[in-house]
Amino acid sequence: MRISRPRWLTRGVGGVSLASFFSDSGHEIATSVLPAFLTSVLHASAAALGLIEGIADGVMGIATLAGGPLADDPARRARLARGGYLVLAVFTGAIGLAATAWQAGLLRSLAWAARGLRSPARDSLLASLASEDTFGRAFGLERAGDNLGAVAGPLLAALLVALVGIRHAIFFSVVPSLFAAAAITLAAREARRLRGDTRARQQVRENLGALRDAGIVRALFPVTAFELGNMATTLLILRATQLLHHGGRSLTAAATLAILIYAAHNAFGSGVAYAGGHWIDRTRPRRAFVSGAALYAAAYAMFAAGPHSPILILVAFTLAGSGIGLAETAESALVASLLPDQLRGTGFGLLGGVQAAGAFTSSAIVGLLWATVSPAAGFGYAVAWMALSLLSSAWLRPPGDGGHSWDGH
Repeated sequence: MRISRPRWLTRGVGGVSLASFFSDSGHEIATSVLPAFLTSVLHASAAALGLIEGIADGVMGIATLAGGPLADDPARRARLARGGYLVLAVFTGAIGLAATAWQAGLLRSLAWAARGLRSPARDSLLASLASEDTFGRAFGLERAGDNLGAVAGPLLAALLVALVGIRHAIFFSVVPSLFAAAAITLAAREARRLRGDTRARQQVRENLGALRDAGIVRALFPVTAFELGNMATTLLILRATQLLHHGGRSLTAAATLAILIYAAHNAFGSGVAYAGGHWIDRTRPRRAFVSGAALYAAAYAMFAAGPHSPILILVAFTLAGSGIGLAETAESALVASLLPDQLRGTGFGLLGGVQAAGAFTSSAIVGLLWATVSPAAGFGYAVAWMALSLLSSAWLRPPGDGGHSWDGH
């Protein structure tokens, strides 16, 4: 007799994934255009770009940590997520109004603060909508939606730059994010329906002892090393633009080509994240994470070598996109599996804080090494952290006596 299992792809899981798609479609318009906006319109340097992205990621980390315990309350998650998507949209679009680099940096940080505050709420909401044996697929689909949005965003950016110019293209980033707020609202309604009438508010606060007992602190060591090498993608776009501005190709043509190649990076990330989620549900998060770190190390090594060929730059971007698709899906599935619902907000907040702190450090240091030594030195620094992540993943095995760990179910 065939046993019927509940569908893993529900309206709620689909709603969260659509929210990620629309939100990324919006803010990736600004992300794709930001390197050219800063360097050609506002006349800033690569070091300024790295510093702006690093500070924004640091602010996002603080906001994510603050939003984690708030997201432990199921009744509050929808408001945090919806509000975060809306505020992110407003401040991202406002970057187009900036007249100086510091103004662009301030607006970017405010936008990223909203992004950080809503991320634990979104991830906790998604975990509550999926069953334990489908976390990989649920987060894989959400990551796929996120990366597909990061395909649509750069493509829209390239079109908008051609039609309305660099500055005005940023204004259009607001529109998709409004759809994201609508999609997350529908997902929240589904989560509320699944909870039924049990609307008791959770009174759990951040409990590091409980997180440690669950194994998450130990499990995050390889993640920390990975994120310390995971620089902002705007630096990859800038590197590609400079490498492609070669052999008679104009700066405008180089920037447009770099944005299109970046879209391919996100397309591969989307497909790999979706497939990786299925892989994680069948095996273990560790394998997907280690594979992602290895792909990233190879990509950064290629960027350090500095090829001028569009094909080789596309290969490097494809490796990076595949790496982040695997690694981020594995990280999210691990946190969801290790923690009970009343601690997931705090757990996702801690994960987001680690990710943002790593991005802040990596982006700032890579930008500084780029400006003072060479781009190759900056990418070499990132490769070293990816190598440490690989080594620590192989050596450090979190304890697990039931539930998920890096080593399986």
